[in-house]
Amino acid sequence: MHARLFLLPLLGGVLVPAALSAKTLSDPAPVFAPLTLPDAPNVYRSGSGLPGPQYWQNRTDYTIRSRIDTQAHVLHGSETITYTNNSPEALDVLWVQLDQNIYRQDSRGSFLGRFSSGSHTSGMEIEHVSIVQGGREVDVTPLVSDTRMQLRLPRTLDSHGVAFVKVDWHYTIPGEWGGRTAVTPSREGEIYEIAQWYPRLSVYDDRAGWNTLPYLGQEFYLEYGSFDYSVTVPWNFTLVGSGALLNPEQTLTPTERSRLAQAAQSDSRVMIRTIDDVTDPKSHLKQSGEVTWHYVMRNSRDVAFTASPAFLWDAARINLAPVVPWTNYRAVPRLAMSVYPREGIGPHGWDRSTEYVKHAIEYFSSQWYEYPWPNAINLGGHGAGMEYPGIVFDGMSDRDPQLFWITTHELGHDWFPMIVGSDERRNPFMDEGFNTFIDAYASDHFHNGEFAPKRDPEFAPKTGNPAQDIVPVLTDPGAPNLMTGADEISEKYRHSVTYFKGAYGLKLLREQILGPVRFDAAFRRYIAVWAYHHPSPSDFFRLMSSEAGEDLSWFWRGWYFTNAAPDYAVGSVEQPGNDPVSVQVLNYGTLPLPVVLRVEYQDGTVLDRRIPTEAWRQTSDLKVTFEPHGAVKAVTLDPDHVIPDIDRTDNRK
Repeated sequence: MHARLFLLPLLGGVLVPAALSAKTLSDPAPVFAPLTLPDAPNVYRSGSGLPGPQYWQNRTDYTIRSRIDTQAHVLHGSETITYTNNSPEALDVLWVQLDQNIYRQDSRGSFLGRFSSGSHTSGMEIEHVSIVQGGREVDVTPLVSDTRMQLRLPRTLDSHGVAFVKVDWHYTIPGEWGGRTAVTPSREGEIYEIAQWYPRLSVYDDRAGWNTLPYLGQEFYLEYGSFDYSVTVPWNFTLVGSGALLNPEQTLTPTERSRLAQAAQSDSRVMIRTIDDVTDPKSHLKQSGEVTWHYVMRNSRDVAFTASPAFLWDAARINLAPVVPWTNYRAVPRLAMSVYPREGIGPHGWDRSTEYVKHAIEYFSSQWYEYPWPNAINLGGHGAGMEYPGIVFDGMSDRDPQLFWITTHELGHDWFPMIVGSDERRNPFMDEGFNTFIDAYASDHFHNGEFAPKRDPEFAPKTGNPAQDIVPVLTDPGAPNLMTGADEISEKYRHSVTYFKGAYGLKLLREQILGPVRFDAAFRRYIAVWAYHHPSPSDFFRLMSSEAGEDLSWFWRGWYFTNAAPDYAVGSVEQPGNDPVSVQVLNYGTLPLPVVLRVEYQDGTVLDRRIPTEAWRQTSDLKVTFEPHGAVKAVTLDPDHVIPDIDRTDNRK
């Protein structure tokens, strides 16, 4: 134990003890010990955090044809998956995700009560499966286990081999209780929010082989490829989805197509479908029957869509270069879009949604990595607050600032994990934490901070100051660490740890440890080299340390593998006569973040000294000297409150 003196000023600036207390000084040895990361470097993943010389990942390309029976609320689908085995191993089986099975009464996820609310469906009903290899098609009997389906290959799929998987299926679409995918009522008709809607190949990677964790209602891990999908719905529905619409002449009226062309030249929203259009049956291209909407999306890990007769629709241009949506098609302009029912209308509601969408895509593109897809869509529906490539599902009743924050956050997921394809299930901080980090800065940037600071359940929820609001998490003995998997984190800690702590760790790294210049360059490098790939936490830790030129083992261990925290204190303050001032700084914490020590003099002079992390490698009792300027008025550690010191009662004298 180390006795700690509290000192009060007397005449002439001499400081004497006021009270005694005791804490245990930090032991530098475990804080700065070498850190062994979970994944060792190899030919697939290098010691620099870059993909190794033999890095590989498999590829999935989808052609999907589907139809929604709006009377029975049933989606019927047929797909062909082109599966390319780029791994060095031969595969004897394929694993497929059937996420709709979570809504079955006997599903593993149903016991967690995340979506059921006492309601259930029969899940995804597989009608037929066949596999084509070497030009020969063979029917396959699937083995379904909860939300997974195993398909035994007719013959081994060698390295660099290709198999074609054909699946016919149908399922009943959940009601509002479905959460992320649902049928939601509105005044002008039902809103179909369709996600996790087709059998999806599981990821086979160099870290775990087949990734077959059951879907329990949390996160996802998906492979990349191209999508060609069509959906048939009633004639009076408007349907928007991930990617680009290939058949506007067969789905949109000349007026709608003209308005979309106008929106492509406009920085403010253009109404594609107004409330008058919604209530006028003649505003549609057809007056009876059904319409098939044909969408495509390149280099994506997923697609989702929404359809309804109730949609207002507006759009504005995204100021990025046009993009080619599909092979043999010309480049098309980028559009920010919003679709929402009458309930969303309002100057503080969905009237501003497209403004938020446009800002998010342009800001994240300029700051981190350019958005790759044609459109970015915000849906006002049930309010799941859920992200998919190119489209996000938010709430028709959301209003700003909540609408701004949720829109920006969900669109930020286009970067994490839609572009940088980390394993959300095992490493959720690389998804939610990274995304919350970038959208906190987007809040600062939008309209000179109109909705800043970000202050919602995801980040600094009480005061808007993360250094203060994170302390209860760091001092909670029950709080899990950031390396905990998504399915192991209870709802009590999901936002405070995965989102908030995950985001704040990067803010500390950027603002207090590396500085914006070094951090931004390293983080952009991480995004660029792992775009459309599958980085692990070890890859991220190694790349940031290597690119930034710092051994950050102490930070990775403290912030990510444990819940370590800083705890500094001002000890004795000595100033014999008019000599230099000597300030004792004590380290009781286990996360030695750089900290500013400020001395204020009676004559108004203020001097700051930044104590680096390296100062604590061999000691936890430090003397810092300041030049004399007469009597000392006060001494303060972290005067601007920028680090999460868990006990600030001893930071000032």
